[in-house]
Amino acid sequence: MTSIETVDIAVIGAGLGGAAAMALLDHAGFSAHTFEQAPEFHRLGAGIHIGPNVMKIFREIGLEDRLATIGSHPDFWFSRDGNTGEYLSKIRLGDFARKEYGAPYITIHRGDMHAVQIEALPQDRVHFGHKLTAIEEREDDVLLSFDNGRQVAAKLVIGADGINSAIREMLLGVEKPRFSGWIGHRALVNVEKLRASGLEFEACVKWWWEASRHIMAYNTKGDGSEYYYVTGVPVDGWEHDAAFVDSSREEMEAIFGNSHPEVNALIDATEEVTKWPFWNRDPLNLWSRGRLCLLGDACHPMRPHMAQGACMAIEDAAVLTRCLTECGTESYSEAFQLYERTRRDRATKVQTISNANTWLKEPEDPAWVYAYDPTTAPLG
Repeated sequence: MTSIETVDIAVIGAGLGGAAAMALLDHAGFSAHTFEQAPEFHRLGAGIHIGPNVMKIFREIGLEDRLATIGSHPDFWFSRDGNTGEYLSKIRLGDFARKEYGAPYITIHRGDMHAVQIEALPQDRVHFGHKLTAIEEREDDVLLSFDNGRQVAAKLVIGADGINSAIREMLLGVEKPRFSGWIGHRALVNVEKLRASGLEFEACVKWWWEASRHIMAYNTKGDGSEYYYVTGVPVDGWEHDAAFVDSSREEMEAIFGNSHPEVNALIDATEEVTKWPFWNRDPLNLWSRGRLCLLGDACHPMRPHMAQGACMAIEDAAVLTRCLTECGTESYSEAFQLYERTRRDRATKVQTISNANTWLKEPEDPAWVYAYDPTTAPLG
């Protein structure tokens, strides 16, 4: 008979949100373990924006300086017309962000950031190769069963396991996410070929076309040695079973060719590019039940057009940790309700704007996102 281990808090999923949750819980004095189905993580070719709202959280757990050293610090978020190059908006970041919002704004490779997060965790409490197969809610704990035969009884369970969350299915039943009607192409481009074009490439720029088609391009390293883009393209459907498929420079040229010279050079410097579907769910009316609680994409997935999806998951983790600290784990129901009341409106607003794909296309004040401090914002 398999012996059952016991833990205080089990975080299901060790992605960006799950790793942040465990780090914050550990920093606050809780005993947390994280269980991740992947056998290990790889440096996949994807970039990410981390706003001042989340850099403040990394400051709290001692990772801000490390990430700031690795990442790029754009002075502006530019929005430009993809055909003419006309500037649609110029949103100040850089030193302005540090002064006005209280922390830097960085763009960084997702894999580099994730590696820093994972390395900072107590390694004896990070468990890879654990795919959750069954959940049993019991009177005093939740019994978790994994595909490797291990069973763990947890006092509390935090579902940070993404849009296909097993914890969400436990709370709400099986419901497949809905294809949003959008795909994204992702590529790390040949920087030497970019430079050979003789053109200047801005550290953070979003190119726009009709029907909100776009390319978001930015540095993922502070020394400018890596340049990344992700697109947003409306399509009729997604017919593949895989999480992503290979695309090609030819496909990029067919969609975005004959555009501004900088866009054409960006596509010309593309060597390997993949294509991903963007999935959606409606805003969730249930964030927790009993000893189970959700955060991030498990709770409020969104298209990446606002560059705040991972940031919202990390904000969730910070606020949830504060609520558990405030109420205590024995009063977990009160803590979960306080967490939901604190997070629901903000997460839903970001989800809605992100899905609408209007963020910073025209001049606007982003302070309500970037100046927010999840470590001190009022609870409830």
